Amino acid sequence: MKCKSLFDRVDALNDTYISFWQDICNIESPTDSKAGVDAVGAYFMRWAEKLGFAVEVFKQPVSGDVVCITMNPNAPKPPICFSAHMDTVHPIGSFGTPAVRMDEEKIYGPGVTDCKGGGVAAALAMHVLHDEGFKDRPIMLLLQSDEENGSRKSNKATISYICEKAKGSDAFFNLEGGSPGEACLFRKGIVTYRFKVYGKEAHSSRCAVEGANAIAEAAHKILALEKIKDAEGITFSCNVISGGTVPNTVAGYCEFLVNVRYANAEQLAWVRDFANEVAQTSYIEGTHTELEQTSFRIAMPFEARNEELLEKINAIYAENGLPVLKKSKRTGGSDAADVTSCGIPCIDSLGVEGGNIHSRDEFAWLKTLAESAKRMVAAVYCL
Repeated sequence: MKCKSLFDRVDALNDTYISFWQDICNIESPTDSKAGVDAVGAYFMRWAEKLGFAVEVFKQPVSGDVVCITMNPNAPKPPICFSAHMDTVHPIGSFGTPAVRMDEEKIYGPGVTDCKGGGVAAALAMHVLHDEGFKDRPIMLLLQSDEENGSRKSNKATISYICEKAKGSDAFFNLEGGSPGEACLFRKGIVTYRFKVYGKEAHSSRCAVEGANAIAEAAHKILALEKIKDAEGITFSCNVISGGTVPNTVAGYCEFLVNVRYANAEQLAWVRDFANEVAQTSYIEGTHTELEQTSFRIAMPFEARNEELLEKINAIYAENGLPVLKKSKRTGGSDAADVTSCGIPCIDSLGVEGGNIHSRDEFAWLKTLAESAKRMVAAVYCL
């Protein structure tokens, strides 16, 4: 096995990086906490500086700052990129103090799988390559700061920076949480809409002859939207609603948010037409609706260059005793879609394995930190 000494070094450093994993997950960093996200970035920067890696910070006024860490910045071959996001979803304090706990097999806490574990696995891999004296090409770790809301807080500036830094790379490995024996080469896109429904207030005792109930109108629209449920294609999911003022007044206003998933450009066009049609249809006389798109993420279709990259790394894995990975689909969004759209060969979901992501029971399997790092080490060393 060409990579045996590298794998042995991963195992030797594993406990150190499990502590690293605990530390950064104890720094709670929901997307709307710039201070928390920047504290995670600062931890990675201190680590990078100890190893002599170059550090660049893409500062943001509202979102956390993106951090780019580069090993061998002046090496001759095209770079290979690792990427993970530092932001999480739950408000600070949701997991108690400390936020992280462990047992013999698992680590629990905010972002342990999604996606801080992937960032730690990349750091472990880079440390091993550094110790081995690898100098052939630049290795770049891109740490995203507002991935969980589709880079909305930075108005897409963060993901645009990442795509620009990654241009010309031979491979981009996105380190979202992994699944046993799989690599993600397809992701759905996401659109979020706000439906703002206007009615007419009146005393509730006169609701049969006066007023126009915005909540009732919203209910009709929600039922029309919720009928669209195709696991392989388009899904509409209405999950947040507010409206009305007091029980004895006909509701004059109601708004609700709809999360839509789609698989390709044709489906996106249909989604936009259908959302507009539902918004413009008045089921109750005297109501009208405004439609607002609040966020958007492109889809990641199957691309030949990504499948070719998977074939290359699977050959490396087979030669070095690692499990080969089959291509898979995911219904959630990811920065890998933006990277793929820029023509960069990309494989997603090569991070640590776990479960219950976006819940207070999120966990990761401890053993998968080394497994993920070995996949990265082998790919970089042999590509």
